[in-house]
Amino acid sequence: MQAYCFKCRGKHDLLNPTPIFFANGSPAIQGSCSNCGNEKVYKMGRTPEHDGIEPPSAEARAAARTQKSAAAVKKPAQSAGTAKTFAAAKASPAAKTSKTTKAAANAKSDKPAKSTSTGSATNGAGGRGGPLVIVESPTKARTIGKFLGRKYTVRASVGHVRDLPKNRLGVNVDHDFEPTYVIPVKKKDTVKELRQLARQADSIWLATDPDREGEAISWHLRTALASEIAGKPLQRVEFHEITPTAIQHAFAHPRQIDENAVNAQQARRILDRLVGYKLSPLVSDKLSMRGLSAGRVQSVAVRLIVEREREIQVFVPVEYWTIEAELQRRAGSPNFRARLHKLRGQDPELHNAADADAVVKALKGAKYSVVKVETKERQRRPAAPFTTSTLQQEASRKLGFNARRTMGAAQSLYEGIDVGEGTTGLITYMRTDSTNVAESAQREAREFIGERMGAEFMPAAPPVYKSRAKNAQEAHEAVRPTSVFRTPEQLRPFL
Repeated sequence: MQAYCFKCRGKHDLLNPTPIFFANGSPAIQGSCSNCGNEKVYKMGRTPEHDGIEPPSAEARAAARTQKSAAAVKKPAQSAGTAKTFAAAKASPAAKTSKTTKAAANAKSDKPAKSTSTGSATNGAGGRGGPLVIVESPTKARTIGKFLGRKYTVRASVGHVRDLPKNRLGVNVDHDFEPTYVIPVKKKDTVKELRQLARQADSIWLATDPDREGEAISWHLRTALASEIAGKPLQRVEFHEITPTAIQHAFAHPRQIDENAVNAQQARRILDRLVGYKLSPLVSDKLSMRGLSAGRVQSVAVRLIVEREREIQVFVPVEYWTIEAELQRRAGSPNFRARLHKLRGQDPELHNAADADAVVKALKGAKYSVVKVETKERQRRPAAPFTTSTLQQEASRKLGFNARRTMGAAQSLYEGIDVGEGTTGLITYMRTDSTNVAESAQREAREFIGERMGAEFMPAAPPVYKSRAKNAQEAHEAVRPTSVFRTPEQLRPFL
């Protein structure tokens, strides 16, 4: 879509087009100029995107006309004020804009200037000419900001900044399933702030989570901030633990956005929409319960449950019996049990009590002998490191936690907690299907065992585990402590 930009006086592509209604009720598409970055470029006219958006009421339009008339009457006074502001700015070389003049006035009156931040963390750079780092959560922003220092500005996107629209399918099935993304209303303020900071920054660092979802968020951020970051260095950094060493290593080894991971996330999101957009309302209607979701996962799970239930209903129970003999080697020795496995060389078929009684009667008075004894040595190995699923299973079995509570606790441990030595992450990234452990963590564990327990308890080589999941991607490490030297006794006062 193209529109005429009055700033650069040309017709250019419209970035981030958003359907709007003016105060007088006229429909239009608002976006940014792809040539000069002007954020107020309009293309008049109604489009299908306006469906579902309520235009201003007649009362609101009348109030807007009244306000416009009142502003026109006061126009000479406003012009005089503008002239004074311009004259004051011209007289002072330091005051270059009206915003600077306003800040100076606040300084003279000893009143602090009001912040327009959306609540994300920063570490003092303010985005003026320095690097801008964008993460997902405010907690992570605060922790990483302390590690990077005042040179960097760290802001949180608080999840996705673009998504499929809620009021329509948003997927063009006839054109290779092309998705249409929009900026949700609740994210417009966040995107506006990020655009302002990106415009002032000299480089952009995308530090979202190291999974498909995080990769897609970085991709959406690059698209949403395209006009502001044009020509500026943009780097993608990945880390699996929030510690000073891991952050420094990640920023020393940046990479580009992984388009394959982005496409994988988009495919999953599109499949969610195609399956759930029409099915969820049907489920809610049939069950008379609002808010039910039926997507790609729930739909398959319901089918598996239904198929299993049908198998149970058609199952015909068959009665069978087993026979065990309680034997003793000699008088005074402990008893042991032996089960009947073969009867005259064949598997015993005991379908009722009469068949079992007949065999028991035949065995009475029989002599038993042990013909073979097998002695085997078994090695018991420690359990594999946690993956997301095994972490949830163990928390449920030992602590009675549900999945939501488990992942909430893991999220806080990953993002960082003040443990007396500053805020630092205590575990690695908790969404993983891998049992791999970094060599540095293995060396630290061996050092810990040697110091605390002794060399005799240290294996000759670190154990290696393989994931049992058939389609495990193993893109990350297992869930592990960032340092084994932070013992439970040391951390208990802080948790």
